[in-house]
Amino acid sequence: MTSRRNFMGTTTGVIAGIALTGCSTFNASSAWVPAPGQTSSRRLPILINGERIKTIDVHAHCYVQEALALMGADAKGVLPPVKGVPEHFIVIEERLAAMDAMGIDMEVLSINPFWYRRDRLNSAAIVRLQNTKLAELCAARPDRFSAFASLSLQFPDLALEELEHAMTLPGIRGVAIGGSVAGDDFSDPKFHAVWARAEALGATLFIHPQSTPELAKRFKGNGWMSNVIGNPLDTTIALQHLIFEGVLDKFPNLKICAAHGGGYLGSYAPRMDFSCFVSPSNCNPAIQLKKKPSAYIRQIYFDALVFTPEALRHLVAEVGATQVVLGTDHPIPWEQHPVDHVMNTPLTDAERAAILGGNARRMLGLKA
Repeated sequence: MTSRRNFMGTTTGVIAGIALTGCSTFNASSAWVPAPGQTSSRRLPILINGERIKTIDVHAHCYVQEALALMGADAKGVLPPVKGVPEHFIVIEERLAAMDAMGIDMEVLSINPFWYRRDRLNSAAIVRLQNTKLAELCAARPDRFSAFASLSLQFPDLALEELEHAMTLPGIRGVAIGGSVAGDDFSDPKFHAVWARAEALGATLFIHPQSTPELAKRFKGNGWMSNVIGNPLDTTIALQHLIFEGVLDKFPNLKICAAHGGGYLGSYAPRMDFSCFVSPSNCNPAIQLKKKPSAYIRQIYFDALVFTPEALRHLVAEVGATQVVLGTDHPIPWEQHPVDHVMNTPLTDAERAAILGGNARRMLGLKA
């Protein structure tokens, strides 16, 4: 019997764990109303103006037990102090039931980087194992799972090889990366070859933050500030470096998706437009951006994990309805009602349909 502690041990184990049950989802319309008497975790198709919407959650997580084992004594420090950790070790029928209960047709799985400070051989073994297991799961249930692969970005040459390999695997649609690589920002030229190849392959870079450890002392205290403040800040810094160092000009077709609504950028991007005017000495005259800094956010994708209808409405207004995708952080219970969140936001039906699945389908290159 497959357990969470034996996550995807073999391909056979994956296939044996598939729940071959009928389709079920929430009932939805242009005015969001729960189905009368709905008590089961099964769901009815999500419809907007009579059109079936395939919902795609681009921000969902898992762990591979065998990969964690390669961390040795450091493995315990990988697991976050949160609810939902046992569910990271996927039992397929349980994960599908949880997705059904949230109205999610497809999850794009990713593993937050914990190997950026490992040596070359150990890091390579961890990410190759993870990518293999993710691909096995995607191959077993291609209708329900896609994935972002792992890369050893601390070794850019190795990351380039892994990217090439991973993008040939079933269900892999891009790569999951942190907010930096052991303190090195993505704008560093040593990463440019990786971004160039990702752009050429059409691979999405899913940026998931790892807090801001430089502020660890100030984050101490009540309220888990290292996550609540540190994670959005980490993403904001990463995106601003990509903008101001000219990386997005150099790779204009590079697809980037930022977790947690992109941190603070979606709320405060226009401040960037004044920085070099107010303080020219803090700007590099050799870097001449092709457009104003805040305009670049309209070529980045952002997940909808911003908690309130007003926050989501504002994010859409700032970055455009074409740039927002569904994200839950599942199985960590930050957002347990993602479809309600979108349907309860003052948007047009076309915008809701795009956020629930259409934008992700385009971003990931999935067939309709």
